[in-house]
Amino acid sequence: MLRPILIHPDPRLKKPCAPVTEITGEIGQLAEDMLATMYDAPGVGLAAPQVGILKRVLVMDCVKDPEASARPMVLINPQVTWASDESSSYEEGCLSIPDHYAEVTRPAQVRVRWTGLDGRETEEQFEGLWATCVQHEIDHLEGKLFIDYLGPIKRQMITRKMEKLKRDRARG
Repeated sequence: MLRPILIHPDPRLKKPCAPVTEITGEIGQLAEDMLATMYDAPGVGLAAPQVGILKRVLVMDCVKDPEASARPMVLINPQVTWASDESSSYEEGCLSIPDHYAEVTRPAQVRVRWTGLDGRETEEQFEGLWATCVQHEIDHLEGKLFIDYLGPIKRQMITRKMEKLKRDRARG
């Protein structure tokens, strides 16, 4: 089932999320819905608060090559356990801030530990778009948006445009 994606500014996007204490059928359904919503948008990552659920769940699939197999991932209670000193900049966007992009500098590589839907703990090292994406989505779980890395004037400008978009959609 596709879920509506919250558009910034929305207070739920600025709240830290609660850890998932038990992997239930409800969490499995949330993950399935989030993947469907992410692919439909289309995007490469989506965090639970973006669909109004304040739980530490994110999904991502950064396979861009249409010839390659998709790699949908569900990360429950993810945490960065290591980050490289080397950084990289990437022009980030966000499904909660449609049509706006900005350069954000983050660690080039990160190691992340999480629980899967099967209840098993996994740890993996990410680089490139995968590293950017997982850090961006974990930020969502902390109540942080990519525009929080920008200067106040640029951040305010994007926020005003999002407020206008929401007004226009409400009238629509």
